[in-house]
Amino acid sequence: MLRAGQLLPGFGLCVLISAAAYGLEVLEAHFTGRAWLEALVLAILLGTTVRTLWTPSKFWLPGIAFSSKTVLEIAIVLLGASLNAEAIIAAGPSLIVGIAAVVAVALAVSFLIGRMLGLPKRMAVLVACGNSICGNSAIAAVAPVIGASGHDVASSIAFTAVLGVLVVLGLPLLVPLLHLSDIQYGVLAGLTVYAVPQVLAATAPVAAASVQIGTLVKLVRVLMLGPVVVVLSILSSRAQAKANNLTAENQPRRGVPVHKLVPWFIIAFLAMAALRSHGGIPQAALGPIAQTATILTIISMAALGLGVDIRAVARAGRSVTAAVSLSLLALAAVSVGLIRLLGIS
Repeated sequence: MLRAGQLLPGFGLCVLISAAAYGLEVLEAHFTGRAWLEALVLAILLGTTVRTLWTPSKFWLPGIAFSSKTVLEIAIVLLGASLNAEAIIAAGPSLIVGIAAVVAVALAVSFLIGRMLGLPKRMAVLVACGNSICGNSAIAAVAPVIGASGHDVASSIAFTAVLGVLVVLGLPLLVPLLHLSDIQYGVLAGLTVYAVPQVLAATAPVAAASVQIGTLVKLVRVLMLGPVVVVLSILSSRAQAKANNLTAENQPRRGVPVHKLVPWFIIAFLAMAALRSHGGIPQAALGPIAQTATILTIISMAALGLGVDIRAVARAGRSVTAAVSLSLLALAAVSVGLIRLLGIS
């Protein structure tokens, strides 16, 4: 287990970058009348810039990893206290079913695109799962199930990390282009953006309602990882058994622990939202909780940026780049179609 002294350097670096991002936001507001880029986005940009110019040594890595994972998870749990129950009720079961349908369609389309571009089957599966569910987390969970190589995993993660940041920066531009309401944009962000922190960064500049519904949709989308991993595990075991002339019962099973299929912070997030809905959180505490969640999120954004190396795009290869980009466009198109089909306003 890591000691606090090992975490402090990297964590302090993330705090420093976050403070710089907040300072830039204040300067923006002072000189232009409004913050065109909020601290959430600026923290990612600053972190990415630092990472591109300088590669952190092992001295910094534990604190950076702590900030990008544990700090973020705590922020997400606290964010549950700001979730409006009316947004969940308004979404209705049709949206939940729609999210599952979008994930299923996106998986199939992304896999076909990858294969058409010449990607090996395992690589195509990784790209499809990363795009359709939750980026790096899905890739990491699926890789051992399908027996993917380290090269496949590295190539898939490298580009999704970079593209994820570009999506965060570009997605808000669709609001005026597609005439999206705050709720519609939140649903779109939740369905298309890779990771939970990136959803927060993509929706925060638009509206609080976008953050709430976007986070909800994204977390439901993350829950799809469990069923997908189970199905892939069964298919992989059968394929391996067939190749080795073994029965499925005699074939060793690969998988991931159950707690990785449904992360603890998702359960805690929903518990916090339920507590808020039933009046279990004092009204006076909601403001400080929301502010703390924002600060922790900005710190995790800085850590996220520090994990992105723009040069990784060149190393990922043209086929992977094309597959990920086209799959993301297909996912966005399907998501907009769902919004229109359900009449979400």
